[in-house]
Amino acid sequence: MKRTLLCALLLATNVWVKAQDAVGYQMPPKTMADLLLAKPTPTVNIDAKGDWMLLSERNTLPSVEELARPEMRIAGMRINPNNFGPSRQVLTFSGFTLKNIKTGKSYPVTGLPASVNATGISWSPDQTKIAFTQTNAKSVDLYVINVLTQKAVKTNKLPLNNVMSGGITWVDNSTLLYKVIAKPANLAPVKPLTPTGPVVQQNLGKSAPSVTYQDMIKTPYDEKLYEFYATAQLVMNKNGVETPIGKPAIYASAQLSPDKKYMLVRTLHKPFSYLVPAQSFPSTVTITDLTGKTVKTLASLPSGEVKPSGYDNLQNVPRGFDWRDDEAATVTYAVPLDSGLIRKKVEFHDAVYALSAPFTGQPKELFKTETRFRNVQWGNADLALVSEGLRSKQTTKVSRYSPSTGKLEKLWERNQTDVYGNLGEPVTERNQYGRNVILTVDNGSKLLMNNVIGSSPQGDLPFLAKFDLNTKKSDIIWRCQPGQYEYVTDVLNPSRLVLVTRRETQTQVPNYYLKNLIARMADIQLTDFKNPYPQMEGVTKTKIQYKRSDGVDMTGDLYLPKGYNKDKDGPLPVLIWAYPAEFNSADDAAQIRGSKDRFITINPGGPVFFVTQGYAVLDNASMPIVARDGKKPNDTFVEQLEMNAKAAIDKLADLGVGDRNRVAVGGHSYGAFMTVNLLAHTNLFKAGLAESGAYNRTLTPFGFQNEERTYWEAPKLYYEMSPFSYADKIKTPLLLTHGDADDNTGTYPINSERLFAAVKGLGGTIRFVYLPYEAHGYRGKENLLHKLWEQNQWLEKYVKNAKPQQTAQAN
Repeated sequence: MKRTLLCALLLATNVWVKAQDAVGYQMPPKTMADLLLAKPTPTVNIDAKGDWMLLSERNTLPSVEELARPEMRIAGMRINPNNFGPSRQVLTFSGFTLKNIKTGKSYPVTGLPASVNATGISWSPDQTKIAFTQTNAKSVDLYVINVLTQKAVKTNKLPLNNVMSGGITWVDNSTLLYKVIAKPANLAPVKPLTPTGPVVQQNLGKSAPSVTYQDMIKTPYDEKLYEFYATAQLVMNKNGVETPIGKPAIYASAQLSPDKKYMLVRTLHKPFSYLVPAQSFPSTVTITDLTGKTVKTLASLPSGEVKPSGYDNLQNVPRGFDWRDDEAATVTYAVPLDSGLIRKKVEFHDAVYALSAPFTGQPKELFKTETRFRNVQWGNADLALVSEGLRSKQTTKVSRYSPSTGKLEKLWERNQTDVYGNLGEPVTERNQYGRNVILTVDNGSKLLMNNVIGSSPQGDLPFLAKFDLNTKKSDIIWRCQPGQYEYVTDVLNPSRLVLVTRRETQTQVPNYYLKNLIARMADIQLTDFKNPYPQMEGVTKTKIQYKRSDGVDMTGDLYLPKGYNKDKDGPLPVLIWAYPAEFNSADDAAQIRGSKDRFITINPGGPVFFVTQGYAVLDNASMPIVARDGKKPNDTFVEQLEMNAKAAIDKLADLGVGDRNRVAVGGHSYGAFMTVNLLAHTNLFKAGLAESGAYNRTLTPFGFQNEERTYWEAPKLYYEMSPFSYADKIKTPLLLTHGDADDNTGTYPINSERLFAAVKGLGGTIRFVYLPYEAHGYRGKENLLHKLWEQNQWLEKYVKNAKPQQTAQAN
C-alpha cells in the first residue's frame, strides 16, 4: 500500500514538473543580450529660436525590482502610492547636455539630482529656461534649468501630484502652474479588516455598453483610495514661492488662456464608475480666474458609462472644450446635432461654438461639420483648419475656416489608410500669446507642410511642401533623397528655409543637421552619435515586394545575417513577425510603407535579434485584411490571414533565402491573435511566438480593434475569429508569453491562461511564460532577456533544427 502511494506521488510529481517548468531567469546568447542592453542615443530638443539644443540621455531598461515597487491599480490607472505619480513611465531621462548650435560647444547640465529620472521637458516662453519633473521614490519634484548657466535648481516646496497627468504650464518666464499633493501619503485611507457589505452594481433599463477596461474601481475602499490620491491642489510658483489656486479637487485638466488671465478647468466628481476609467467619470467644466474663483460654469458632464456603442457614436453632450489659440480668451467646444448617433440622417452631425471673455453672453456658432468633428488648428482671423471624419469608414477631411467671414471650404479629403495621399502637417509659429498657430508663407497664400513619413511607391521619402490655399495643390520644395531617410524636425527660419533635419542610412546612425534650402550651402552636422549596435554591422535589410493570390500587393522588411550567401549557405530558417491591419480599399492596402534605408534600430519587443542567430527575419510583413464584395474586412479574416502568410513564405522561398519547411510566425497583441489563428487554421508553420494576445473575442463583446459590431450583432464572427474556438486544431508548437500585469483594453492575462489550459488539455505542444510585473508592453530587463532566451530555445528546437518533412501545405 505504501509502495503504491509512493509511486503515485512520484508520478504526480513528474507530471507537475513537466506542466510547471519553473526556471530562474535565463540569459539569451551574448549577442542578443548586448543588443537589448545597448544604451540608446540621446533625444534632441531644440528651442524655438534655434540657439540651443538639449540632449537628453535616455534611461536604460528598468530592472524587475523597479517594476515590483508599490503599485495601486484603480480607476484605469497604475499609481505609485509613495510618490503620487504613475508607477510606470515608458521614457525617462538620466541626464542632460546643452549644446549651442551657433558655436557648437556643449555644456553638461549641473545641479541635477544624484539619480536623474526626468520627464515632462518644457521650455519657458523666452526659451532661457527648461522645466522638468524628477520622479523619486517618495516624491515628484520640479526642476528648472537655466540655459545660460547650464545649472538646474529644484524649485518646488510641496511634492507634485501627477496622478491625473503631470502637466506643467509656464505662465511667464518666472512662473509655473502645476498640481501638488493635498495630503501626505501617510494619511491615506486604511483598508478595513472587514467590508461594510457587498459590492452592488445595477442598471435600470439604460443602454450602457462598456469596453473591457482594466484596473477599474471594484470596492468602496477603492473609491476612497482614488479620491485621496487623485485630489490635488493647483499652485502658482513664482521664483520658488508657491501660491495655492482655489481649493483641492480632482483636476482632470487645467488649461491657461492665451492671455494668461483665465483657466479652463475640468474637475471629476462622484459617483465614481466601476466600469469606465477616471477620465470618463462625471465632471464639471468651468472657467476660473487665476485665484481659482469660478467665472463661468460651461457644462456638467455625465459618466461615460452611457456612451452608445459604435466608433462614431458619442454622448449627446458638449465635448472638446479648448481655448482658441489666436484670441486672448475664447473657449470653443462641439455639440452633436444627431443626438450622438452617427447613423441618424441629418445634413450636419456636429456644430462648433465659441464663447469669449468676459463669458457673460451667449455662445456663438462658428460652423457645422458634415461628419464627426475632430479638432481645429488655429492660425489667425482669416485662417483655421478644421478636421472631421469617420472612424468607421476610415475617412478624414480638412477644411479651411475663416473666423472673420464664417466660411468653411474643403481643402483636402482622403481615406486615412491612403498613406500616399497624406499631405503632412502644417508648420506652426508662435504668436503674440506664445501659442503655436498655423504658419503661412508667400503673403499668406500658402501653408508650409511637413511630412515626416512621406510614403511613396519608392518607400518612405519625407518631404517639405507648400500647399496653395487657392488652387488647393501641393508643391514639394524638398524631399529626402533615395538611399537615406531624412526628415525635418524644426523649421528655424521659414522665409529663408533654414531647417534642422534628422538623417540616417541603413549603416549610419541617425544624426541632426542644419540645412539651408535657399542658400544651398553644405549641411552642418549638429550631433555625432555613434552606433550603439556594432553587432549588427554586416546585417542586410531590404524591403521586399510580393503579391498574394488575389492580387493585393504586399511588402516586408527582410533582414539577412552578416556574411550570408544564399548560393553558398542555402535557404535559412525564417521568423515572420507581423500585425494585421484593416482596409476598406485594396489599393490602400497595397501601398508601400516604411523605408529600407532606415538605420537598423533594435526595438526591445521586436524580432530583429534573431538575425544574429542565423534566421532570415521578415519584420513588418504585410497582413492586410481588406473589405471585399460589399462585406466588412473581418468577414473573411482567417481566409485573408492564410493568403498573406502563404504569399510571404512563397516569396522568401522564391528568393532562395527562406526554407519553407522551417518557418515560424510571431507577433505582439493583435499580432499574437494573428499568430494563434494561423496555427489553428493552417499547417504553414513549424512554431509560433504569441505575446500578450486576446484569443477569445467573447471577452471583448462590445467590439475590438477596428471591429465595431458587438458580439450580439455578429456572434458567428466572434466565434470564428477566436482561435480559442479552435484550440483542438492547434498542433504546431506554440510559445505563449504574457505580462501578469497587462493593462491593455481587452488583452486580459486570462486569455493566455485559458488558451494554455485548452491546448494542454487537448494534447497540443505549448509553453506559457508568465512575466512578473509586466504590463502590455514589456520593460523589465530580466524579463526581456529571459523572453529572448525562451524564444530562442523554442525556435532552435522546433524551427532551426526541425526534422525534415514534406513541404507544408495549408489545411
